[in-house]
Amino acid sequence: MSKITNVRLPNAATQAYSPEQFNQLVRSLEQIILQLNSTYTPIVTEDKDAALTWYEAGGGFMDDTGMTIPISIGGTNTDAFGRLRVSEPYTLFDSQSRYAADNQFDTAVTGTGTTTYNVDQASVSMTVTSGGVGSVVRQTFRTFPYQPGKGLLVLATFVMNTSTSANLTQRVGYFNTQNGVFFQRQGGVNSFVLRTNITGTPSDARAVTQANWNGDTLDGSGPSGLTLDLDHPQIMWMDFEWLGVGSVRCGFIINGIYVVCHTFETANVYGSTVYMTTAILPVRYEITTTTAAVAATLAQICSSVVSEGGFEQTSIDHVARRTTILGTIGTTFLPLVSIRLASGRTGAVVLPNRVQVLPTTSQNYEVVLTKNPTLTGATWASTVPSDSNVEFDVAATAMTGGTIVQSNYLASNTAGGTGSTSFANAYNFDLQLGATIAGVSDIYTVGIRTVSGATTGDALGSLSFYDLTQ
Repeated sequence: MSKITNVRLPNAATQAYSPEQFNQLVRSLEQIILQLNSTYTPIVTEDKDAALTWYEAGGGFMDDTGMTIPISIGGTNTDAFGRLRVSEPYTLFDSQSRYAADNQFDTAVTGTGTTTYNVDQASVSMTVTSGGVGSVVRQTFRTFPYQPGKGLLVLATFVMNTSTSANLTQRVGYFNTQNGVFFQRQGGVNSFVLRTNITGTPSDARAVTQANWNGDTLDGSGPSGLTLDLDHPQIMWMDFEWLGVGSVRCGFIINGIYVVCHTFETANVYGSTVYMTTAILPVRYEITTTTAAVAATLAQICSSVVSEGGFEQTSIDHVARRTTILGTIGTTFLPLVSIRLASGRTGAVVLPNRVQVLPTTSQNYEVVLTKNPTLTGATWASTVPSDSNVEFDVAATAMTGGTIVQSNYLASNTAGGTGSTSFANAYNFDLQLGATIAGVSDIYTVGIRTVSGATTGDALGSLSFYDLTQ
């Protein structure tokens, strides 16, 4: 057995121990038991017959193969569904602004709001001044898929301004304007807020101030004995047991320990329906001043969204395709087929997968998959027949700009394409269609051109995609 690492025990009490001190003692004993079990070596000479006789007489818990006593492991050693946390997280998203402000975030600025990239601190300063009302919002273009039955872990780091002005609001979390959970500082009061749109109108009624957190209040009197100090950088965490009615745990990581500050309970406890519309949401940071403005800065550092216990592929291929031949293809790219998120459904999780192109005229072609080109004459009147979350276009007559994310070359009179855009054993989430804060969707276009101008070309084409929200 190895040496046992000492754990924090409650200080001596002058009279009776408080409930918080008893909780701290229980947590400490659990850690000691866990360390003992981790270093336990079975004794091979034990008298199993005598032990079984003792057990059958009601002496304790064991089995007839030895002296095994089951130990329950709980708290933050388990994920949102009570499974033991092991080092197998599946990262859906991560953000770090190493050389520039992370372009996975859209930025909306009003009034006196500004953003500044801090190259030596790898962070973004979101600032409002005392010159007038203003705001800054940074929100991921993408939303992140939640799989029922798997815990979703969100991590976000930041430094908040500690102003006590009632006209300053700062928020960090996993949310948008309709649903989600976030940490908030407003008027000098810290709280965790569960925002819900289940009635069709967003509500922040489930806001719990720091003094009323049902876990560690981080004011020095909680089980950890720690005090939350927003003058210093913080690692906020929350995990979701959604299924519509599960629990959400919220807290901070301090000294390498997941401190649970508040748990929003729903199942068998709260309300009469789901606690929020969806757990498929973006990461968001925001700072706002109102009326009597105040100067303040919220520093955005890093964030990550993790599916605990892996992420399984569960989507079929949907296909957007051109059924009429595109003719007179020259050396300038022309759009064959394009897709975007349908209006009002920009929270869907959609990833392009496979491009297929069939030339009908003998020529050499370059085929590209382009993100966010400018299309001329596009018509987005219909959704893909198998998927109402995605609209497609085959009417556009020209395309310019955008970013080529994949390309391929086709020989004369040969069927082919760019192949699969996903990895062999996983989705390529970097290609996921996102949307701006204002709800404008990304576009993916299959473009084609001939390599030489000797002969114009003709072709058919299609773009398949996964929809993880169906």
